[in-house]
Amino acid sequence: MVKLVGILNITPDSFSDGGRYDSVDAATEQAQKMFSDGATIVDVGAESTRPGAAQLSDDEEWSRLQPVLTKLLDKYPGKISLDSYHPKNIRRAFLIGPVVVNDVTGMNNPDMVEVVTSLQANCIVSHLPGVDIQMAHRLMPVKSLEQVVDDLLARETLLLSKGLTKKQVILDPGIGFGKAPELNTKLLEFAKYVPGHSVMIGYSRKRFLGDHRMELEPNLEAGRVAIYAGADYLRVHDVAGHRELL
Repeated sequence: MVKLVGILNITPDSFSDGGRYDSVDAATEQAQKMFSDGATIVDVGAESTRPGAAQLSDDEEWSRLQPVLTKLLDKYPGKISLDSYHPKNIRRAFLIGPVVVNDVTGMNNPDMVEVVTSLQANCIVSHLPGVDIQMAHRLMPVKSLEQVVDDLLARETLLLSKGLTKKQVILDPGIGFGKAPELNTKLLEFAKYVPGHSVMIGYSRKRFLGDHRMELEPNLEAGRVAIYAGADYLRVHDVAGHRELL
């Protein structure tokens, strides 16, 4: 059955809900609501990935994450993923409790590969052209579906060669990050191009959905396409709205 991953932004500047959940109490309440609404995992992120957003140092990111993770990992063990590309903060998080590592930079940093494999962490590996998010937004957009498939399978092969199992790796085609609009639409069906691999699709409220992307229906339509193609996880802002879709 398809599982829902709820997006919890504890940032002041996210494109969708910046500033709404950047206190510990607000973040904890929102996580509880998403689990009640049907989320299997809640994905916590402390740095905005929108074009032009300020990039944080690992210490700046951790100052936002630490108080929230301390509460959530105690209350929801095994159900929290951490949206971070900082290896140091993955290690810090594991001192509190295990997290699913969600690296939107595709583990382009060898240090992240080392941390994830040494900790034997479950992980989500996204496709990202370039070294970091802001570079991806500036590069010539990727137009090739085959490039995304090949790059992600190569990264998975690397992780498996270093000791992870296939069950520990979820592939995310990185919709909206350095991709041409027409490719973003094709990537909703990414799962059918990598049969036998776990796939997460994150399309929620992204620009390629059109002018009404903040409304529920365009997001549900994207979710339908991803489900029919065989996606295992949908990463969404509106968990309650998507529960009816499932």
